[in-house]
Amino acid sequence: MKKALGLIETVGLTTAITALDAASKAADVTLVGYEKVIGAGKAVSVTIQIAGEVAAVKASVEAGVSAANRVGTVLSYHVIPRPHEEVDKLIEKFKKNFEKDKKSNKIKDKSKNKKKENK
Repeated sequence: MKKALGLIETVGLTTAITALDAASKAADVTLVGYEKVIGAGKAVSVTIQIAGEVAAVKASVEAGVSAANRVGTVLSYHVIPRPHEEVDKLIEKFKKNFEKDKKSNKIKDKSKNKKKENK
């Protein structure tokens, strides 16, 4: 991969979304996945995983961390420029899980809308 992987781990979903919003606006990056962990920092942590060109990911992570620190707690962050091909396999797994989640959420949203229309 000639791209980079950026990780931002926050306490709580609101802080993670704030980080992702700022990161996405700062440069051309793609959200490739996210992880929720119960018990990190004695709370629920959310790690967002973004990918893109090295400079873009570095700028995005910096912007995301800065924004997230204004509303909550950032536990850790890191940028891996041009990760090893084994890490690429992990990134592909993140993407597949993320796509699967998106599809299942769309199905759930459609079924909720149908129930509302039937009422």
